[in-house]
Amino acid sequence: MERLPLPLEGITVVAVEQAVSAPFATRQLADLGARVIKVERVDGGDFARGYDTAARGLASHFVWCNRGKESIALDLKDPRGLDVVRRLIVDADVFVQNLAHGAAARLGLDAATLCAAHPRLIAVDISGYGGSGPYADKRAYDMLVQCEAGLVSVTGTPEQPVKAGIPAADIAAAMYAFSGVLAALVRRGTTGRGGPVEVSMLEALAEWMGHPLHHAMHDGAPPARTGLAHAVIAPYDAYPTADGGRVLLSVQNDREWRRLAERVLGEPGLGTDPAFATNAARVANRDRTDELVAKALSVLDADEALARLEGAGIACARLRDVREVAEHPQLAARERWREVGSPVGPLRALLPPITLPGGEPARMGDVPALGRHTEALLRAVGMTDDEIAALRRDGVAA
Repeated sequence: MERLPLPLEGITVVAVEQAVSAPFATRQLADLGARVIKVERVDGGDFARGYDTAARGLASHFVWCNRGKESIALDLKDPRGLDVVRRLIVDADVFVQNLAHGAAARLGLDAATLCAAHPRLIAVDISGYGGSGPYADKRAYDMLVQCEAGLVSVTGTPEQPVKAGIPAADIAAAMYAFSGVLAALVRRGTTGRGGPVEVSMLEALAEWMGHPLHHAMHDGAPPARTGLAHAVIAPYDAYPTADGGRVLLSVQNDREWRRLAERVLGEPGLGTDPAFATNAARVANRDRTDELVAKALSVLDADEALARLEGAGIACARLRDVREVAEHPQLAARERWREVGSPVGPLRALLPPITLPGGEPARMGDVPALGRHTEALLRAVGMTDDEIAALRRDGVAA
């Protein structure tokens, strides 16, 4: 049976992008078959290239967000460099940018300007706080937006709020930009017109704050910070095991509590004890509840504890570190790992989580070196050998 093509086959994306939010959005498009042309600075490129050297000399953020793209290095402050981008946009379906507020407009690369000139173009502006309002000019990095969106206030322990360990604001904005492009492509298919797409990191992450936000707006108080525990369910926490591991379990109802008491704690009477028989009682007696569970699991190693909990029908998980996730048996069993090319050789990468059975596999292309495709792209927009040589000589292209 013939495989279906990737859904974005034939779509061309031009991106003037940096850091995480726009690059992660356009990487999703590349994985689904789009051609993504990444426009980078001539003096070092996307600054995320310099975040670290953890991926065999390459930056881990850059490797994660930029596979499958073509890199062209241009100085957009020079009219000749800007002209190249405008020529690339003529044949593009999508344009994405996440420059500092006002920078794209000064270059004539903001969504409103581009869509007026190219009615079929879908042009995406990703910003920290949106294009208007008192915060429009404010610098917006992921951790700052996590604070402004309240995520930090609900993450951590009662004593200490903490930021999320991943760039949650960047990822939220990236995924709304990605889905916004898909929606705009569907609309263009029926109307023939593209149009602007606007996404702000604050608004994206504020949407993700839905549960605590609605809790606070309607109940009057935000959920308490409880570390790994659940604010309104007990037992729901991570407990140490005899081999130094930690196992998280969740009891969702009183029937499960009775099974836990009988088959894991070895004290069936706790199932009907008024101090523990209901979730409200267990939350009121959280310290004692946790003490009982911790005592039972502390004499088991992690594998034994998980087997005992699974046998009792209790939801549970192993608390893994990042290296353990890289060797996760479920990811291995489902063959989710691939290798992608890079300037330093093959690197492991996860298949994207969108699976399209019966279609071509995700296009997980190489991580590009800075300017790897500059010459080919300059020729593609009609430049001669002499013009290309002059751009390189003058530092406009690299």
